[in-house]
Amino acid sequence: MTLTIGQVADAAEVNVQTIRYYERRGLVAAANRTEAGYRQFGDDAVTRLRFIRHAQDLGFSLKEIKELLALRVRNHSECGRVEAKAREKIELVARRIRDLRRIKRTLERLAASCASRRATDECPILEALEDDAIRI
Repeated sequence: MTLTIGQVADAAEVNVQTIRYYERRGLVAAANRTEAGYRQFGDDAVTRLRFIRHAQDLGFSLKEIKELLALRVRNHSECGRVEAKAREKIELVARRIRDLRRIKRTLERLAASCASRRATDECPILEALEDDAIRI
């Protein structure tokens, strides 16, 4: 069964432009074309697009997704490599969480200093942003 780009977009819950972009990046195989030039996709395109979308939701970049897709297609015994990539992503997420917590504490400290300022004082948040010594 062949699907139009609009049907694939609806089924995969992505934008038509997203499909075209992924096609240009090599994440989705170039579609067959009708004589009129319309793209025709197989059912597997929807599965692939959902895979890409889910991988993005988990924080994988398009480059990483391309690698995962290659492992998926090439050899089903590559689970160890995929696990390693997932563990690398877990560590990256943990670092981001630590960074975001540190940023949150800094913003809370700055907001508290703003609340305690006098009407004639400069804004402590703006001053801190200009200061090289800001601690995050």
